[in-house]
Amino acid sequence: MTNRSDIASPTGRSDLLQIYRDGLLGDTLPFWVKHSVDRECGGFMTAMDQDGAIVDTDKGVWQQTRFTWLLGELYNRVAQRSEWLDLAIHGIQFIEQHCFDPTDGRMWFQVTRQGQPIRKRRYSFSESFAAIAYGELALATDNAQYKQLAKELFQNFIDQNNRPTFPAKFTDTRQTRAIGFPMIGIATAQQLRDTIDLDAADDLIDGFIQTIRDYHFKPELRCVMETVGLHGEVIDHFDGRTLNPGHAIEGAWFIMKEGKRRADASLIKLGCQMLDWMWQRGWDEQHGGILYFVDLHGGPVQEYWHDMKFWWPQNETIIATLMAYQLTGDEKYARWHQQIHDWAYSHFPDQDNGEWFGYLHRDGSRSSTLKGNLWKGPFHLPRMQLECWQSLQESDLTTVSRDS
Repeated sequence: MTNRSDIASPTGRSDLLQIYRDGLLGDTLPFWVKHSVDRECGGFMTAMDQDGAIVDTDKGVWQQTRFTWLLGELYNRVAQRSEWLDLAIHGIQFIEQHCFDPTDGRMWFQVTRQGQPIRKRRYSFSESFAAIAYGELALATDNAQYKQLAKELFQNFIDQNNRPTFPAKFTDTRQTRAIGFPMIGIATAQQLRDTIDLDAADDLIDGFIQTIRDYHFKPELRCVMETVGLHGEVIDHFDGRTLNPGHAIEGAWFIMKEGKRRADASLIKLGCQMLDWMWQRGWDEQHGGILYFVDLHGGPVQEYWHDMKFWWPQNETIIATLMAYQLTGDEKYARWHQQIHDWAYSHFPDQDNGEWFGYLHRDGSRSSTLKGNLWKGPFHLPRMQLECWQSLQESDLTTVSRDS
C-alpha cells in the first residue's frame, strides 16, 4: 500500500503527483531510453526481460510509433529537452524507412531488427498510432510534411475500417462491430486536434462517441459491450459475450476528457456511467485488480488468460477513476482510485530494475518476467503517469455535476 493521504487533501494530491511524475521521469522513461534504443539499426527494441536484456530483436510497429509519440508528447507538453526530440526523430526515421508497405501504403505490424517486413494485420491501428507520432513531430519541428502525413494516416485508419481492403478474418455469416475502432478514433482525433489543429476533429469525435452510445453502451444490461452485431445486437456466443472491462474503461476516460474540454456534463455523465458498470464487472473482489475478460452473464470465458491481471487495464482504470473524481467530486471514485492505485503499485513495479512487469496471475503473483514484447512497451504506463501527474498539477478539485 502506498503511504499517502486522501486524494481530496492538498497533501494527498501532492503525494500522488510526485508518485506519478517521478515514476515517469525517474523510472519508466529512463528504463526504456537505456535499454530499447537501437543505435545500430534504428528504432526501438522492446522485447526484453526484467533487467532490460533483449530477448527478441523483432520490432513491433505499434511500439515504434507509440514510443515516438511519447517522446514527442513529453517534448511538447513537459519540457523541450533535446534528448527527447532527438529520440523522437530517431523513431520517426525508422518508421518512415521500414514500417510502410510500398505496394499499398499500409503499415506493417511486425518487422525485423533491420526493418524487413514480417507481418501485417487486418486492422489499421498501426496507422492510428503513427498518426499521433507524426502529429507530435509536426508540432515540435513545424514540419509541414509531418502534419500532412498525420492527417493522411488518420484518414487511412478510418478508411480501412469503413472500407477494408485486406481479406476479412470472418465470413459475412455473423457480421460484427468492435469498440476498438471508435474508441481509438476518439483518442487519435483528440491528439491531432492538439498537435496539428485537425480539421473537423470535434465532428469526428462526436461521431465516434455516438457509435459507442448507439451500439456498445447497453443500459438494459448495465455494461459496455466489446463486440456486438452489425446493428448493435448482442451475439450470444463466446466472442459476443466476452467483455473487456479495461478497454471500456479506457474509452470512458477518453469521453470524460472530451466532456471536460467542452464543459459538457452529458459526456462526463456518459463516461462515468461506463466506468461504473465496468468497474462493477471487472474489479476482482477476491484478489483485487481489474480482470482481463469477463462473461456478460457471469459464465465461463473461452480465453484461458481471462482472469489474469495485465498491466494496461490497471493503468487505464487509474486514469479513469482519478478523472471521474476530479470531475464529479463523488467520493466513490476517490475510493476506487485508491483501491486500483494501491493494488497496482503493490504488485506490478519492479523495485530492483525499474518499470513494471506486464503479466500477473489472478492472485497477483508474477506470470512472466517480461517487460516488453510486441504488445507491451513504453505507452500505457507512461501515459498513465503523465495524465495523472498533469491532471493533479493543473488545478485543485474541479467539480462538474453529472445531473446537469
